[in-house]
Amino acid sequence: MSTSATTSYQPATEFNPITINSFKAYDIRGELGVTLDEDIAYRIGRAFAQILYQRYHTVSDSQSSDMATLQPAIVIGSDIRHSSEQLKQAVIKGMLDAGADVIDLGMTGTEEVYFATSHYQALGGIEVTASHNPINYNGLKLVKDQSKPISADDGLAEIQALAESGEFATNISPGKLQLLTDKSAYINHVMTFIDTDKLKPLKLVINSGNGSAGPVVDLLIDKLIQAGAPIEVIKLHHEPDGSFPNGIPNPMIEANRVATQQAVLTNKADLGIAFDGDFDRCFLFDEHGKFIDGSYVVGMLAQAFLNKYPNEAIVYDPRVIYNTEAVIEQHNGKAVISKSGHSFIKQVMRDSGAVYGGEMSAHHYFRDFFYCDSGMILWLLTIELLSITSKTLSELVTGYIQEYPSSGEQNFHLTTLDAPTIIQAIEEKFSTQQPTKSTLDGLSLNFGEWRFNLRASNTEPLIRLNIESRGDAALLATKIQEIQQWLALQGAVPA
Repeated sequence: MSTSATTSYQPATEFNPITINSFKAYDIRGELGVTLDEDIAYRIGRAFAQILYQRYHTVSDSQSSDMATLQPAIVIGSDIRHSSEQLKQAVIKGMLDAGADVIDLGMTGTEEVYFATSHYQALGGIEVTASHNPINYNGLKLVKDQSKPISADDGLAEIQALAESGEFATNISPGKLQLLTDKSAYINHVMTFIDTDKLKPLKLVINSGNGSAGPVVDLLIDKLIQAGAPIEVIKLHHEPDGSFPNGIPNPMIEANRVATQQAVLTNKADLGIAFDGDFDRCFLFDEHGKFIDGSYVVGMLAQAFLNKYPNEAIVYDPRVIYNTEAVIEQHNGKAVISKSGHSFIKQVMRDSGAVYGGEMSAHHYFRDFFYCDSGMILWLLTIELLSITSKTLSELVTGYIQEYPSSGEQNFHLTTLDAPTIIQAIEEKFSTQQPTKSTLDGLSLNFGEWRFNLRASNTEPLIRLNIESRGDAALLATKIQEIQQWLALQGAVPA
């Protein structure tokens, strides 16, 4: 669908300086009516477009080959939250008033904006989403040309400063708005990641969480059926519904996994699949309904990619590393570690040319998807892998889990001490054991047969703990108890 469109939001005529508290390390996220509303969204949209256009004209004047091919447009989409459409209209109005041409993609997941930014050779893209946050929150995820991330030290602070000051360029001819909701190019690109001829009979449970995933799942299932794939799908919480009648789609919360687990068992499915609200994260359940920790999925995909692409680089984060590094070494890949967070992972992947990158938080990145993360590509690759190997998901990951057991990520609220103080104190606590230390992301201490990573959250007032061992579940349990008790003495309360 391609039509011209208009936006309904009308901004103020004067812009006094304000403080905007919804800017985070990698994106914008705030409580509705408190730190984020339509007026703030307008300011952010206008600042974003003005800065991108200033960069575009500066660089294009110098005849940069990268920028010369770009069209002076910005793409935008929004998730299913009730507040998203209104916020999107305000952002669009801000970008139009900055002189930007805007392509409205309609209701989308974040990865659709990533795709469209590169597909349309746009200057940048915005997804209006709060992903897995509570229903009274919303936010914006921003990318620049070539779907590259924008972080606090790479443009986000500049956007915040301009949005807060309200010192926008004037006497600008407004841009034009176009509605392009056809997902065909995106769907076709995602389907290139698998060979449908290799797919064997599989029964899947797919839980879209009443988020934005449902329509894309339908289109992909249609493609699979058209290709003759012997796939049966049980759809759970499938219809997009911004009131989230079955709870906020966040499978990281154990209670939110139950529906998928029960559906897998009831239907005797081969695989369970669940998404967060904007489906940039995909979570897997084996044929027994067991939730598979993200770090083991990283190892599984690393092995699959190295089987297809020998000697390639694989990027991973430092929270849980034993299994991933062992898989990469065994399959003659190049192990490249990166600080956690999508902006870091994507840059390290670009620098190393890595074919795949994964985080234990269920973000999976693909070189052939503009180095961006995709939840849809993950589950397609998984059904291909189950078909090629003729193994169940539990058979694929059980060896990983036994050889390198881990605690899973544990979160703690801080009640007395701050994160840097606690991290320094725990380093001192273990200093006599002379572990190998890394401060790439928080603090990692490696004792040979076990290790842990303790880091402050970039997005929430939490400290996050991961512990793993080399095949010793009893040692792991002992160390989990020891560090949990120590953190409790520091005033760190389980979240």
